[in-house]
Amino acid sequence: MNKMNYLLVLLINFFSCNVEKPTRFSEEALNDTFITLGGDEVSFDLILEKHKGKTIVIDVWASWCGDCLRGMPKVKELQAKYKDVVYVFLSLDRGRESWKRGIEKYNVQGDHYFMQSGWKGPFGNFLNLDWIPRYLVVNEASEIVVYKVIEANDKKLIKALKK
Repeated sequence: MNKMNYLLVLLINFFSCNVEKPTRFSEEALNDTFITLGGDEVSFDLILEKHKGKTIVIDVWASWCGDCLRGMPKVKELQAKYKDVVYVFLSLDRGRESWKRGIEKYNVQGDHYFMQSGWKGPFGNFLNLDWIPRYLVVNEASEIVVYKVIEANDKKLIKALKK
């Protein structure tokens, strides 16, 4: 590889790694609908509106996901330490019954919704969802301050909660 090609590859990698992460949800993501534990449909926008003015940790998970379950004790540690934070769990379970069983079995405390549009729906596409668990943090001003972490004890996530 000549020096120019090497430099070009380096620049492409540099700029693709430093793509700015969104600070607001897209209209499509906000309009995506989720299912409540009571069986009602609700837009993601209304989920955020419910917790307006608060810091929100969003946990995209599923009860069949080994990494999600291994991460749950870390989430519970966050909940014990940051009690003023709202925890919203968005499930990618294969069905509503397995989702509800998982919440009960693993004693998951928080605000729960079923992602009926799945991985490739408007919300999943906005996140470029490729792995779960996936954690986001939305601050009191409704800005996304942590867009993509896969560990509940990630330094970026903890820093966002300490503010």
